[in-house]
Amino acid sequence: MISININAITVVGLGKIGLPLAVQFAKKGYKVFGADINHEVVEFVNQGLPPFPGERDLDWQLKEVIDEGMFSASTDTSELVSKSNVVVVAVPLFVDIKGVPDFRILDNVNESIGNGLKKGSLVSYETTLPVGTTRSRCVPMLEFHSEFRSGRDFHVVFSPERVLTGRVFQDLRKYPKLVGGVTKESEDLGVAFYSKVLDFDVRSDLPKPNGVWSMGNAEASEFAKIAETTYRDVNIALANQFALFAHENNIDFSKVVAASNSQPYSQIHQPGIAVGGHCIPIYPQLYLWNDPSATVVRAAREANEMMPMKCVEILESIHGSLEGQAITILGVSYRGEVKETAFSGVFSLVQHLETKGALVTVHDPLYSNIELESLGFSPFKSNCMVDAIIVQANHEVYAKFSKEDFLGVRTVFDGRGILDESNWEEVKFYRIGQGDLYLKCKKNC
Repeated sequence: MISININAITVVGLGKIGLPLAVQFAKKGYKVFGADINHEVVEFVNQGLPPFPGERDLDWQLKEVIDEGMFSASTDTSELVSKSNVVVVAVPLFVDIKGVPDFRILDNVNESIGNGLKKGSLVSYETTLPVGTTRSRCVPMLEFHSEFRSGRDFHVVFSPERVLTGRVFQDLRKYPKLVGGVTKESEDLGVAFYSKVLDFDVRSDLPKPNGVWSMGNAEASEFAKIAETTYRDVNIALANQFALFAHENNIDFSKVVAASNSQPYSQIHQPGIAVGGHCIPIYPQLYLWNDPSATVVRAAREANEMMPMKCVEILESIHGSLEGQAITILGVSYRGEVKETAFSGVFSLVQHLETKGALVTVHDPLYSNIELESLGFSPFKSNCMVDAIIVQANHEVYAKFSKEDFLGVRTVFDGRGILDESNWEEVKFYRIGQGDLYLKCKKNC
């Protein structure tokens, strides 16, 4: 097996993936530099303070590696790259309203890396990219700005991040690290690098030992990340459509899922009020950019985008007219325990509720009232009357909520299946996938 001598590592992009990665590398005993264009982020990091909340164990681990002198940050990417022989890229890639990738951030990063690149360096892209991007876009830019030749003077791999924010350190150990190279030697170097900087849990459920998995080329590695996230979007869309059918036909879909998944060939996901985050709503669009004829993927994306509207329609059918009704949405975050609103269903819910004439307030334990107002929302006030509530994010605290927490509430729409229905007696209680016959309502509704 080929070996690699790591002098120093530069991680480009100190966001919710890049910063924990940099800390992980430093904890393994390597000198690490962090590059980010945001001066405030760099200042926070150099003080040992996470620039964002919610990442388990990041606070004390970051402070530790900063105090030990193993990690420091700067806005000068080229300078940091020039002091390293490994570069890991973890910057965002966005798509426009038509699903076309916006490569401007990535292109700027490639220029900065190329300007500082040293001979013999390894560059690893962890940013999720459309298939073929590493070879056809990134490598030529690095070659142009460095005047070096890929595969001869430097090496490039694609190794997708496969973690969830809030539990990055845990997921780095849990899931195999995929590495695909532009050349065979590049891939071998990438495998050697990640084998040194990561540790892995023992997993008997995998077809081969957990660890760094060689993918054969960069395209296979790119496709693996796109495929696994697109699968989830398609599966969720199928579950959502099944749930809507169950509602229309008075079937309890939760029983259908449990029964279907009792044998190994069915893995139906749970339905939900919305699909949010930086990954699942975006990566299927990257696939569609590569493969515009993928009708299944396109239909799934459209189905998931319609779920907030469908849920508002169901709420109206259960509750009655929403005109002038006080509706509170629980959860601004796109998922529980994560302070992030990327593609959160709350935006579409508010829009559709207000179209119906509802008076909408929102609640989220992770956001202050000032933060909610800055996002354009009216914060929930506990002393005000509420006609109905909708659970949009599965924050753990919501499991303890009851009708006593909401003055006058008559209808509850649990869009995430987190509420304890025993806390909602004398209230119309509905979960996605329940038919009218299964609508939970005790005593007088």
